[in-house]
Amino acid sequence: MTAPDDATEVTAAGIARLAGVGRAAVSNWRRRHGDFPRPVGGTETSPSFALAEVERWLRAQGKLVEVPLRERVWQQLAGHPAGPVAALLHAGCALLLVRDRAPAWLALSAVSDERMAQLLPDELDEVVAMRFGVRRRRAVRVPEPAELLPSVPLLRGVADLAAELGAKQTYEFLLGRHTDANPRQYTLTPAGPAELMAELAGGAELAGCTGSAGGAGGSGGAGSAAPARTVLDPACGTGALLRAVPPRPDQYLYGQDSSPELAALTALRLALHSDATVRTMAADTLRADAYDDRRADAVLCHPPFNERNWGHDELAYDARWEYGFPARAESELAWVQHALARLTDDGTAVLLMPPAAASRRSGRRIRADLLRRGALRAVIALPAGVAPPYNLPLHIWVLRRPAPAARPAPPELLLVEAAGILAADGRDKQLWPAVRDAVLDVWRAFDIRGTFDERPGIARRVPVLELLDDEVDLAPARRLPPPTAGGGATELATVREGLGEALRRAADLTPPLAGRDDADDLPHAPLTTVGELARAGALSLHTGGAAGGGLPVLTDHDVLTGGAPSGTPHEGTADDTSVRTEIGDVVVPVLGGGAVARVIDEATAGASLGRGLALLRPDPAVLDPWFLAGFLRGTAGHRRASSYASTSARLDVRRLRLPRLPLAGQHDYSERFRQLAAFEDALRHASLLGERLVRGMHDGLTEGTLPPGSA
Repeated sequence: MTAPDDATEVTAAGIARLAGVGRAAVSNWRRRHGDFPRPVGGTETSPSFALAEVERWLRAQGKLVEVPLRERVWQQLAGHPAGPVAALLHAGCALLLVRDRAPAWLALSAVSDERMAQLLPDELDEVVAMRFGVRRRRAVRVPEPAELLPSVPLLRGVADLAAELGAKQTYEFLLGRHTDANPRQYTLTPAGPAELMAELAGGAELAGCTGSAGGAGGSGGAGSAAPARTVLDPACGTGALLRAVPPRPDQYLYGQDSSPELAALTALRLALHSDATVRTMAADTLRADAYDDRRADAVLCHPPFNERNWGHDELAYDARWEYGFPARAESELAWVQHALARLTDDGTAVLLMPPAAASRRSGRRIRADLLRRGALRAVIALPAGVAPPYNLPLHIWVLRRPAPAARPAPPELLLVEAAGILAADGRDKQLWPAVRDAVLDVWRAFDIRGTFDERPGIARRVPVLELLDDEVDLAPARRLPPPTAGGGATELATVREGLGEALRRAADLTPPLAGRDDADDLPHAPLTTVGELARAGALSLHTGGAAGGGLPVLTDHDVLTGGAPSGTPHEGTADDTSVRTEIGDVVVPVLGGGAVARVIDEATAGASLGRGLALLRPDPAVLDPWFLAGFLRGTAGHRRASSYASTSARLDVRRLRLPRLPLAGQHDYSERFRQLAAFEDALRHASLLGERLVRGMHDGLTEGTLPPGSA
C-alpha cells in the first residue's frame, strides 16, 4: 500500500520553490538527469510529481538540505489528491481540534496514520458540533476515515506549523496562499476595504466596547446605538468581511454562500479567528435565504456584480422588494433590498457596489424610494484599484433600516469622493490609511452630529430633493464641486513654479554623449551571464513570494514607477518566509517584458520582495550594483532572455548578459548609470508635475475657477 504522503503531488513550480531555484533549472534537471522522478499526473505541458520522490532526489543531489516547514505543508496542501480546497477543509477542522482540544490532538498524533484516520472523525465531530451546531444546520462536514487517510501527513504538518505560528495564523497563511495561486476562482475583498466597511457598520463601537452590549455610549443620534452583536454576510465568499469585524465572545456571525466549499471555509476561518458563535449555510441567498427568520444588527456584503440570472422571474412577488421590484439588470439592487430586509430596525447595512448601480436608468425608481424613505444614508466612491475589478472606482453604500415609529431620517445623503483625498491611487497602499481615516471622520460626523465641515470635491451633504430628478444619479463625482485648494490659480502657480524647477534640474542632469571616436576605441570585454555569476558566488539570486511579518512589500508596480513599497503582507506569514531587500540589491521584474532594474537604496531597504520580482544580491568585492543594474536594462539582452506566451512575456534573469570586468573597470560604467538614474528620476518628477498642472488648468477652465486669459 502506498503511504499517504506519497500521494501528494507537486508541480515544477513547486519543485523550484522547494529548491530555491527558477523553473528553468527544474526543466534542465529533467533533461540532464536520467534518474529525475517521472511525472505521476498532470498534463504534458504541466506535469506533476510525487512530493516524496522529489524530496529524496533533491537530497541525494545535494540540492535540498531541509524543506522549510511552511513550504512543505503548502506543497502537501496544494498537491493533495482530493484538491487544495478539500485539504483546506481538513486542515481547518484539525486546527480547530488543536486550538480547542489540544490534549485530544496530542493523543491522536501518537498513533499510526491509519489509526489516526479511524479515530479522528469522532474527535472532529465533537469540536465541530461545539462550534457550528447540529449537523443538519452547519456547512462544515466532518470527513470520513477514507477521506482523511491521505490528509494525515498534511494534518501532522499543519499542527507543527500551528505550534510555530498559532492556529489562526497558520490557516490564514494557507488560505492566503491558495487564493493567491487561484485569483480567478474567487471574488476577494481586500483587508483595507473590508475593515472600512466593518467600521462603517459599527466596528468602531465594537472595538471600543469593554462591557455589556450597550456599554458603548455616544453623543446622540443614530451613531450612538448599542454595538452590533449579530452580523450577517449573505454573500460571504472566503469570509473577509465577517473576519474584519472586531471579535467579541458574545457575537453571532452569520454567513451564506452558494458554494458549499466557501461556506465551510468561511466557518472554519471565523471559528479560528475568534470565540464568536459562527453559523454559515450553503445556498443561493436570493432564491433560498437560510436566514429568513433572523434579523441582524449589521449586514456586510460584497455581492456578485452584473449577475442577470439572480432569480428575476421566480422572485417577482417576494416580500423583500419593499422599495420596488429590481429589473433583471439590477441584481445589485436586489442584494441591497435583501440586506435591508435582514436588518433589525435602525440596523446598518454596508455594501460594496459597482459604480454603475448609482446611475443606471433601470434602477432610478428604487434609488428614489431608498432616498425618500431615508434608507440610503451615504454613497462613498473609492479610488480605482482598491478591490476587484481593479479598473473600476467601486462605491460603498451605507444603508439603515428605518424604524416604523422613529422620527424621520434627515433629508440628506452623504456623498464622498475618496479618490480626491491626497490624490489617492488605489494601488498605493501607503495612502489607504489616510483615505480610511478621512472617510470615517466624515461619516461619523454626519451620522452622529448630522453635520460636518464640507470638503469641496471630497465630501458633501446633498439634499434629497436635489437628487430626485429624472436620473436620480447618486455618483459622487457628478454631484461634488471641484476642490479649490487654496484658490485654484494660486495653487496652480505653485505647481507651475515647481515644474519649471524640475525641468531645469532635468536639463542640468541630461547626460552627455561620448564622441564617435571614443566609441570606436571601446574594448570588447568577454561576456558572462547572471547564472554564471551566481554559480561563481559573485551574486545570489532570490525570487519574490508570499510576504508577511508586517513588513511593507515591494511590488513590481513600485519598481516600474520608482515608488515606495506599497504592497500589503499576508497575515500568518512569518518574517523569515520572505526575502528582505538590502541596500545595494538589484531588483528586476520578471513579467511584462519591460527593461527595468532598480538598485535598492535606504528608502526601499528592509521591505519584503513581492511576487513577480527577482532580486540579485551582488558581492561588493567583485561586482558593483550600479554596473550590474545598468547592463541588466539593456533592451537587446531582455529580448534574448525573455520567453513569450500568448498574452505576456517572462524574463529568465539567469540568461541576462553583462561584460566580465574587474571591479576597477566597472567604475566608469557605474557612474554613468547613476547619472542616468538621477536623470530618469528628475524626468519622472517633472512628468508628474506637468500632468498635475495640465489637469488643474483643464479643471479650472471648464469649472470657471480660472479665466481663459490668466497668465
